[in-house]
Amino acid sequence: MAKAKTVFYCTNCGNETPKWMGRCPSCGAYNTMEEHVEKPVAAGKAKSAPVGMSRKPQRIREITSDGEIRFSTGMGELDRVLGGGAVAGSLVLVGGAPGIGKSTLLLQICSSLCVGRRVLYVSGEESERQLKLRAERLGVAPEELFILSETRLSDIVDAAEAMKPDILIVDSIQTLYNEENESSPGSVSQVKDCTMTMMQLSKSQGITVFVVGHINKDGNIAGPKVLEHMVDCVLYFEGDPNTSYRLLRAAKNRFGSTNEIGVFEMLDDGLAEVPNPSQMLLEGRPEGASGTCVACVMEGTRPVLAEVQALVTKTTFNVPRRAADGSVSERRRVGHCGRRRGKRRTRRLFVGNQVQQGRETFRWFWLWRPHTGTFPLRTIWQQ
Repeated sequence: MAKAKTVFYCTNCGNETPKWMGRCPSCGAYNTMEEHVEKPVAAGKAKSAPVGMSRKPQRIREITSDGEIRFSTGMGELDRVLGGGAVAGSLVLVGGAPGIGKSTLLLQICSSLCVGRRVLYVSGEESERQLKLRAERLGVAPEELFILSETRLSDIVDAAEAMKPDILIVDSIQTLYNEENESSPGSVSQVKDCTMTMMQLSKSQGITVFVVGHINKDGNIAGPKVLEHMVDCVLYFEGDPNTSYRLLRAAKNRFGSTNEIGVFEMLDDGLAEVPNPSQMLLEGRPEGASGTCVACVMEGTRPVLAEVQALVTKTTFNVPRRAADGSVSERRRVGHCGRRRGKRRTRRLFVGNQVQQGRETFRWFWLWRPHTGTFPLRTIWQQ
């Protein structure tokens, strides 16, 4: 009898090593190696065939792109992040913190998706009755929406092949398990097997698959990093737990840009789109107040107006303390720069800094963006 093989997977990048290591040799992350025991395949027993029929190579000039159509999901903000709508036969991964509204978003778009299409909603976390109660609260009751509460992968594939839906929603990928794999649901190998099966089902039968993914304490998708490489789009649903607003952004999109964001508001009857985020960000702003300015930031093709505030007070320390919310402290320290204009030296600093130049005092506002760095806005106060 073949002996079971023990390997260690890195949950950050998916690298495989024969022994445990404190630091992954591939990505350099610490304490990310997890043990996995691979069950040997019995002699004379073949593995299950992949979903779909085998295909033959084709010339790239003979392949037509007419079938790669986009369709609207019924929510303009979601269509914006996806690049103009969902693509038929694509695999989309939606991640976010618990209770942020991932299931609500996917169930809410079923009303529009079921117009001329058949949708299969598979839930491994809720029963059919619980899904019915949540659908009634959201006002979702289309005729072509089918509900299945199942976690076994083979049963889900059989139901999809028998029903032949146009859209498949899986909530969530960490709850599914392959019965041929002895690992527990949510492990590295189980997530890889289930995602690979969903990808083969999507590409072979042209089914648009939406998959919900949990996140870990670092804010990344739980499971191996290879999970994000398999899918076509990776969407993150984020928001402050103290507010009702939610942001949807794309970390990966093979069919569009990743610079767009979608803004939603969580209400009693579900998520509502926020078509004008600038109005939401500037709501309640007092006019003519000192120490504030409005900055215009381009998020993809949409300009967003945001308010930046600063407060400067006297200090008894030799080195004043600088604090800011929404920027990295290292970037604020690097922000000290200067240039000479004749005998006069001009200094530009970050929010909260105050510079004396003879009898003049300047306060500068800087806006920091995660991908484009920092740039000065304007001098809003001078004395």
